Amino acid sequence: MPSGDDDEVAERVWARVRSLVLDRHERKREVCDALGMSFIKIKALRRVAARPLTMSELTEQLNTDRPYTTHVVDELVRRGLVLREQHPEDRRSRVVTVTPAGHDAAALANRILGEPPKAMLAMSSEDLAELDRLTELLVD
Repeated sequence: MPSGDDDEVAERVWARVRSLVLDRHERKREVCDALGMSFIKIKALRRVAARPLTMSELTEQLNTDRPYTTHVVDELVRRGLVLREQHPEDRRSRVVTVTPAGHDAAALANRILGEPPKAMLAMSSEDLAELDRLTELLVD
């Protein structure tokens, strides 16, 4: 059973992890600047680049409402990054697919977002292995 001290340590570690991801090495701003669009549009693009999605699926994955998802997709269509077409099996539904330009933009976003901070790249093999082991416990 964790003690009060364990709770304090967990809070301190969580604060450092949050700071590492959100404050010190904010890739969101970097990717938004590189692609010239908001992060929600980048998030939608990355989801659609992974696989075609219906508007309903995309709405659910983005955790937005339908009108906002429509606004996001309209902008991605306007930029030539995605296509919105009638679902082949359900005429009432629309499917969003990535274009070649959208695929390239999503790949750039993934590259930027996936780049580890320099401090992490400078860690020893042993420290990286330990961090890998510990973070695996958090995501399983």
